[in-house]
Amino acid sequence: MLFAAWLSFGALSSLVPRMVSLSAGILLGTAILHLLPEAFESQADLHALSWTLLAGLVGFFLLEKSAVLRHSHHHEGDGHGHHHGHDHDEAGPGGLLILVGDSIHNLADGFLIAAAFLADERLGWLTAAAIAAHEIPQEIGDFIVLLNAGYTRRRALAYNALSGLASVIGGVIGWASLQTSRDVLPFVLVLAASSFIYIALADLVPDMQRQRRRGESALQVLMLFAGIAAIAGVTSLVHSH
Repeated sequence: MLFAAWLSFGALSSLVPRMVSLSAGILLGTAILHLLPEAFESQADLHALSWTLLAGLVGFFLLEKSAVLRHSHHHEGDGHGHHHGHDHDEAGPGGLLILVGDSIHNLADGFLIAAAFLADERLGWLTAAAIAAHEIPQEIGDFIVLLNAGYTRRRALAYNALSGLASVIGGVIGWASLQTSRDVLPFVLVLAASSFIYIALADLVPDMQRQRRRGESALQVLMLFAGIAAIAGVTSLVHSH
């Protein structure tokens, strides 16, 4: 999270739309090719896991609808045709909400990473990489929103770093609680998959759809498939050992 905020100081923030496309592919690939198979290959009841997946998707929708979770990659100069000062108008009162929402989200991410490591070390690293791929463009976008909300760069960076510590807390809680509750692991993995699928399809893909220029759209598609191909390649290597 701190690294993501630091990136927004420089030219790499202009690469956010392309990173979003790559993140979407990585999230979808990790959820469908790794997390769901790992959960459904366990001894847990398939119907219960299916209901968990559905509940997760609906739950994340309701959370985002109530603004508890807020994912935003839009900022001035993003080509979306907002009027000047749009983000300040929209995000000014919501700077604190951004930080609270990110802290909750990071806490959940840490818990999910811990669950993935307990299931399989390779799955844990893959889940952590997928979350990081999403966090970089998200944190850059949120950092810029905080600046537009009136925070200084130093304060926005410091608050983003504190928000990121929630993932460490979530990881510790997940590791401690799931050590003695292994039967819960498949359900946590399904919830992680539902989170990845929801973020990719409800947040990142619509953001990509706003791009109308053919060249950029083609690049977005290539980045999306590159993310999926990378996960498919890792899946093939993992299963071959």
